[in-house]
Amino acid sequence: MADRQDIGEVLISEEQIAQKVREMGQAITRDYAGREILLVGVLRGGAVFLSDLMRRIECPVRVDFLRYHAYGDRTEAGDAALLHDLRESIEGRDVLLVEDIVDTGVTLKRCLESLAERGAASVRVAALLDKPSRRKVEVKVDYVGFQVPDAWVVGYGLDFAQRYRNLPFVAVLKPEVYRRGDNG
Repeated sequence: MADRQDIGEVLISEEQIAQKVREMGQAITRDYAGREILLVGVLRGGAVFLSDLMRRIECPVRVDFLRYHAYGDRTEAGDAALLHDLRESIEGRDVLLVEDIVDTGVTLKRCLESLAERGAASVRVAALLDKPSRRKVEVKVDYVGFQVPDAWVVGYGLDFAQRYRNLPFVAVLKPEVYRRGDNG
């Protein structure tokens, strides 16, 4: 893989991710037993996690997507602007919002506020990664895979400037890569 020279340290292996996703799927299955869940993936980063997670949930699921723009090619989050909205109504439904990472909490808070206004029966959050040291707003995450340090992490759907999403693990990007602020 051409981008591996940009990786500083692998934080979470492919095997660790698979095990955690399995455990999260089991917990979600228990909590939603007998009900259908609408999984709402937050694009783009959450697509990989959602794909694996939904195959580990053993109750009926439907899938829809939201897309917010917060980072672009920058290293600091801006305002979370909605770029792609849900296609399905969530009124009266159990919704599980699926995020790749909860960082500042700004995007997640915006998502949760939007979903609350639409009359869902319940809304919970599943995030593969949590970075509580960067929190700007408090948000509740119901299912968390791993906590990560305050570093730029990539892989398993997470990116920098649209690169590194295809890495099968989660790793720290070398600071010189994101400090130069270009696409390589």
